[in-house]
Amino acid sequence: MAGINAYVGFYEICSPKKVELVFISTASGVVDLLKNILGFDDAFNYNEESYLNEAIKGYFPEWIDIYFETVGGKILDAVLPNIRPHGRITACGTISQYDEEEPDATHNLMYVIVKKIQMQGFIVFYYFIVEGIEAAPAALVGHFSGRNVGKQFVLVARD
Repeated sequence: MAGINAYVGFYEICSPKKVELVFISTASGVVDLLKNILGFDDAFNYNEESYLNEAIKGYFPEWIDIYFETVGGKILDAVLPNIRPHGRITACGTISQYDEEEPDATHNLMYVIVKKIQMQGFIVFYYFIVEGIEAAPAALVGHFSGRNVGKQFVLVARD
């Protein structure tokens, strides 16, 4: 599931270019793995940062071109002032908010307007679900011919 989320959010929605700087808000517990084994340029644990805005500014002194949102709350609030004009945000989760009785408010949404930021949410299931039992044979053929990666779901009925 994580792989298809990454693929859809990154390639289908954000369409990155080689020179663009990308910030992904997830995996804070595996910073050493990201930097030392997977070869990411840098990584930090957002839970260990007292001043997120300054931390992000330190990693992205000029700006962020693309932000992949999976955490929400204070991370999104700190990213918005640091994203470039016409930057792109893809959002597929807000894990920091799931167990909160009252989710954190995002105070910096004005940056979406003044910087003309493109922000799009998505639910990955919509990228590999076909609807109706009549679509099942084509979905099966497509699955085995490589049309999709991972699981193929057929929504038989919405009830």
